[in-house]
Parts: sequence; C-alpha cells; structure tokens
Amino acid sequence: MRIISQPISHAELNAMLPGYFGDMVKAVVDIKKEILGLDAELHADIEQELLSQGSELTDLWGINLYPDIRKRIIEVVSKLIK
Repeated sequence: MRIISQPISHAELNAMLPGYFGDMVKAVVDIKKEILGLDAELHADIEQELLSQGSELTDLWGINLYPDIRKRIIEVVSKLIK
C-alpha cells in the first residue's frame, strides 16, 4: 500500500501491476486532504490506513484504476460529460 500526496508517473502506477487484481489497482481518494491511497487487496484496507492518518470517512471515495486503459477512459468521459 502506498499513500501519495504528490504526483506519481504513469510508469510508477504501472509498476504496481500485476497486483492483487491483474490490470487493476484499487485506490481510495481523500477529496478534502487531496491524497490517494493505492494498491491494497481491499478498498477497506486503504480506507482504514487513511482514517488512521486523520482522514474523515465522509471524504473518502474508493475507485479502481486501470492504467492500461486510462487514456481511453478519459477520452470517453470527456466526450460524455461537458
């Protein structure tokens, strides 16, 4: 598990693959503190770590990252949400 508050490269994200889920990296975002927890078996594991570091549950959002298809997802979302 890694907690980040500064940008990481796409190569660093790809280095987490294959992880627990092959082509996917689980993550939890703290939208208030603007930090991101990455690479654990469960979102709840990351959530607990962030809570132990002072995050509030209402600020935490679990996501799944697929680094290999990141660019395509951004293209589709950008097209559909204006």
